[in-house]
Amino acid sequence: MPAPRLRVGGLARLSTCDWPDHLTATVFLQGCPWRCGYCHNAHLIPATAGEGPPWPEIMAFLAGRRGLLDGVVFSGGEPTLQSELVGAVQAVRELGFAVGLHTAGPYPERLSAVLPLLDWVGFDVKAPFAGYDAVTGVVGSGDRAAESLRRLLASGVDYEVRTTVHPDLLGAEDLDRLARQLQALGVRRYVTQAFRAQGCADPDLAATKGPSAVLSADRAAAFAHHAAR
Repeated sequence: MPAPRLRVGGLARLSTCDWPDHLTATVFLQGCPWRCGYCHNAHLIPATAGEGPPWPEIMAFLAGRRGLLDGVVFSGGEPTLQSELVGAVQAVRELGFAVGLHTAGPYPERLSAVLPLLDWVGFDVKAPFAGYDAVTGVVGSGDRAAESLRRLLASGVDYEVRTTVHPDLLGAEDLDRLARQLQALGVRRYVTQAFRAQGCADPDLAATKGPSAVLSADRAAAFAHHAAR
């Protein structure tokens, strides 16, 4: 059985929100190298064994859902943390499923290895790349994210870039600077989402009452124009 040592944190057997316009099962993989305070899956950050079902059980479940689901999404945590991700994706593809991936891009080389097997990527951008350290708690994380995004865009794999906007971490000027960076890289599909306190382990960030910044009207319109094409 491929990927026998995959550390699974959970399994959503039916999801309508993890891959736009797709009905999926979502496999949440345990472990993430970054420590974003607003993370809504904080229980998946430690690189432990995980409390989800074992991989053979997931494969058996998926075998019974062929023809009923559009695809399978690997999420986290950070899926590219695990060396057996490629084997897991291959196994799912052999069952006939399209495969999506949620990633923040901390491992550019590992992302490159799995990209040829993917049909879609949801890429999480945290902040303007020079400001990543304050969000992730890891020096140099912005450089790694930018490199991973470049590789994704060069691959031709379908994607969506998205940012969670916490009012204490990302203001309107920051968001506009980030949007300009993404446009310069060639990003054409970009969405933002307001922070939600559910699952956040940082009590100060969870207690925020301020409104989230939004993209300026002209930048939002530019991304919307490309997304509609």
